[in-house]
Amino acid sequence: MSALHTLGVAELADALGAGRVSSEELTTHLLARLAAHEHLGAFLVHDADSALRQAREADARRAAGRAHGPLDGVPIAHKDVFVTTAFPSTAASKMLAGYRSPFDATVVAQLAAAGTVTLGKLNCDEFAMGGSNENSAFKPARNPWDTGRIPGGSSGGSAVAVAARLLPAATGTDTGGSVRQPAALCGVTGIKPTYGRCSRYGMIAFASSLDQAGPIARSAEDCALLLGAMSGFDERDATSAPQPVPDFAAAIRAPRAGASGAQPLKGLRIGLPKEFFGAGVAADVAAPVRAALAECEKLGATLVDVSLPRTELSIPVYYIIAPAEASSNLSRYDGVRYGHRAATASDLLDLYRRSRSEGFGPEVKRRIMIGTYVLSHGYYDAYYLQAQKLRRMIADDFQAAFAHCDLIAGPVTPTVARPLGSQTDPVAEYLTDIFTLPASLAGLPGMSVPAGFAYDDNAGGLPVGLQLIGNYWQEAQLLHAAHAFQQATDFHTRAPAEKTAWV
Repeated sequence: MSALHTLGVAELADALGAGRVSSEELTTHLLARLAAHEHLGAFLVHDADSALRQAREADARRAAGRAHGPLDGVPIAHKDVFVTTAFPSTAASKMLAGYRSPFDATVVAQLAAAGTVTLGKLNCDEFAMGGSNENSAFKPARNPWDTGRIPGGSSGGSAVAVAARLLPAATGTDTGGSVRQPAALCGVTGIKPTYGRCSRYGMIAFASSLDQAGPIARSAEDCALLLGAMSGFDERDATSAPQPVPDFAAAIRAPRAGASGAQPLKGLRIGLPKEFFGAGVAADVAAPVRAALAECEKLGATLVDVSLPRTELSIPVYYIIAPAEASSNLSRYDGVRYGHRAATASDLLDLYRRSRSEGFGPEVKRRIMIGTYVLSHGYYDAYYLQAQKLRRMIADDFQAAFAHCDLIAGPVTPTVARPLGSQTDPVAEYLTDIFTLPASLAGLPGMSVPAGFAYDDNAGGLPVGLQLIGNYWQEAQLLHAAHAFQQATDFHTRAPAEKTAWV
């Protein structure tokens, strides 16, 4: 029992299937760890009674030979932008404090159908807007490798829960890097699939042309198991793609043509954009990433130079398009139909003003104002329309690069996790998204893979992530490459040291 939290999804699936552990035992163990780690701020709400009931149901199915699959009885939790009937759904905002949804998000329903046990809802930046989890209206999440540092965001609670071994896996969402960035800063694995691979139905909207669900877990194999259950066409989501869902778990183990046991990546061409390895990348991040790429070469991959010339433009493009969509999506929260309602108001306009001022936090207000401005008369053509044109060009740059390579690689973030409260300049914070935004704007799949650690006087032993980007619908190829790398390295198995204050 004492080591159950060290097992990943695939290992737990084997243990549950073989009867070496029950879901109730596993869930009880993780609930105890969760209670001992409340100070990390990973969870916004959890329910032991509900989780144990689900675990007993999973055990009964297995005993009767009716298990739903490998995930049956495996505990997970959901980022609090997926609506749920069993828990409040707040998007970490006072605007939705206490809100109960009458239905479950499709991703939640699909994972429940696969038999997962839901422990609760996970912390995030408010309405998924931010890269530090400091924008949560309720509390910040803390990086378990150094609790004085950010875990990244917006899926910070998800990454913290997995990194601290509170859960084997969790759901997240990625609009501009919100799965990949916290996964990198917390030393876990996360994948953002192709836009349209997972349904957005029941996902509280930030930027509808960018938002996409994805799993965060210990390993590529674990992510493959979750992604398989999360994916699929949903007629309730107009942006859901009618694409067949591969058996991702089987695909990562299938050998490449011409590959061998010693060189499982033989024949794979990995493109290195020169724009991802410039002066803006900290030396203690660049070194582990370069070492990881050298390991990929040993595994048979060929490294080729490519270019993504509009990489720098991804920041202004994203921070025009995403706020514009946010200003539209969040206009529904007016204190009348949805969300927080001010206690007093002199008239209807004052009610709108007070309700939105009280319900939204500073970063959300900032993005609403930016978005409203760029969509306003006289500025739409100058900003929003031009940003959409550049978005198309950024996507074209990727296709030009993929003519010479199969995957694109580089760092996830330019630096390791910064100290909590150390960044007061929003623009400087936005600049740290430089390597994750291009793939999001293009709608491409991307993932973060633990690649090593930064060691210096300011950041001893902090995780560094290797970003892998694939072409459309090539999640299986991404996961295969990540799995091969993880079979040759142990970075994904390393966990933060348990501290006395944790227990």
